Amino acid sequence: MSSISSLPADIVAWLSEQEELSGIRFMTEYPPEKKAVPLKSAIVAVGLEEVKIEDSFSDDGTGVLVENEYCRLATMKIKLAIHIPFSEGGAKCHDVFSNVIDCLTFASDLNIIDSGCTDVTADRDTDALVLNAWINVCADFCPAVSSSLNFQSFMDKELLCGSHISDSVIHVTQEDKTHWNQPFIAASYLGTGTPTQTIELSFAPRAVIVFGQEAAFVTPTYPGSSTYYAYGGVANGWYGSLGVDLTSNGFKVYHGAQYQLDNVIPNLNQGGFHYAFIAFR
Repeated sequence: MSSISSLPADIVAWLSEQEELSGIRFMTEYPPEKKAVPLKSAIVAVGLEEVKIEDSFSDDGTGVLVENEYCRLATMKIKLAIHIPFSEGGAKCHDVFSNVIDCLTFASDLNIIDSGCTDVTADRDTDALVLNAWINVCADFCPAVSSSLNFQSFMDKELLCGSHISDSVIHVTQEDKTHWNQPFIAASYLGTGTPTQTIELSFAPRAVIVFGQEAAFVTPTYPGSSTYYAYGGVANGWYGSLGVDLTSNGFKVYHGAQYQLDNVIPNLNQGGFHYAFIAFR
C-alpha cells in the first residue's frame, strides 16, 4: 500500500506546478504540517482518507464479465482541507475548491468519479476559514499506460505485461506446476515383437523404469541356460541399463539377440507381452 499512500504527495507536487493555481500553497495532511498563524494566503492540505480495492472485470464481448487476473480496481477518497484567511471571506473557500477540482478534472489524468464539500467553518488556531472537501478517484491497477502525474501506484505496461510476467526466473511456469503436481506418470505398453519400439510421451522424461508385468527382471532363456532374458531396464539422461534409451519425448526399448550384451538379451518388446513403466518428468 506504500505506493497508494504516496498519492497525496504526488497530487500536491502536480498542483503546485499549475500556473492557474499559483496563489495557493499546497501541502500534505499526513503527517500534519504547521500552518502560518494568522493565515495570510490560501492553503490546501491533501490527504488520503479511504482506499477500497476490488477485483477487476471486463466484458468478453458476449456480455459475460471475465475477471482480469493481473488487475485490481481501486477507489480512493482524497481529502482536501482548504484554509482561507478570514479577510477573504467564505466565498473564497468555494472558489479555491472549484478551481482545484476543475484543474484536476480537466488537466490531469485522474479518473475523478465525484467530489463534494461540507460547510465552511472557522479555525481560531490559525485565524482561518476552513472548507473540508473530498474527491473520489478510480484507478485500474493493471497494465495501464503511466499517468502524466507519474503516480507510483500506476504500473507501467511494459513492467507488468512484458519483462515482469514473462520472467521465468521469478515466476513459476505451467511446466513447473505440472512437474510439482505430477512428478511422474505410470503406464504400460504392449510389445510388438519388433527389434525396437519407441514410446512417445507428452514430455521429455528425466528417467524411466521399465519392467515386464508379472515377470522377473532377469530369467534364463531356458532351464539351465547360461544366457538370460532381461525383462526390465532403467535409463536417465546420462546412463541406461541394457535395452532402454531416453528420447526427446519419451523412450526407446530394444528386443532380440542382436542387442545382446555378454550373456544377457534385452527382452523389452516381446510380441503380445505387457510391460509397465514409470516415467519421471
